[in-house]
Amino acid sequence: MNCGCGNNPCKTYGSKKTNDMKFKMNNPFGKDDYVDGLYVDGGRLVNDRRDGETGIARMSRIKRAIKNDRKINRIAEGIQLAEDKKNWNELMF
Repeated sequence: MNCGCGNNPCKTYGSKKTNDMKFKMNNPFGKDDYVDGLYVDGGRLVNDRRDGETGIARMSRIKRAIKNDRKINRIAEGIQLAEDKKNWNELMF
């Protein structure tokens, strides 16, 4: 196994013959029992898989989030304009 550094043994992999770095990079828990989103924690099997979601459902969820953000921004801008107008009126009188 060599990363292309040209050294023998390699700086990255040492004298390893197989690449098990892929498993270590994809394993967020650092456990050997992490398989396809399932892992054992304290003797219990924990499902850490993402929920199944179709592309259409994902698109509609993202669209709904964008619409909600725009609505919140409009309300915040309206409040800011009202406060600015109130401050302006106080300065004039």
